[in-house]
Amino acid sequence: MSWERPGVSLAALRLVRHELDQVPRLQAFRAAHPEVIIGDWGFGVWQARIPKPNGEHVIGRYTLRELLDKLNELTGEGSTSGSVD
Repeated sequence: MSWERPGVSLAALRLVRHELDQVPRLQAFRAAHPEVIIGDWGFGVWQARIPKPNGEHVIGRYTLRELLDKLNELTGEGSTSGSVD
């Protein structure tokens, strides 16, 4: 998977299969923060690329829940480990 969003890699689908409840959170985060790009890029962990004025910040976590929790913490949105209603 490239840094673009159009498709979802097979590796990402394998990673999310045990966390289907996190997919709505991922969609909501992407809608609220279109500048942050999230995927697995074949590394077996979830990663987020956050653009910064002097480059970028890359964050990796083993689960999508952990990554979204960290991103919410960084954006000041708090941690909401449950599904988005």
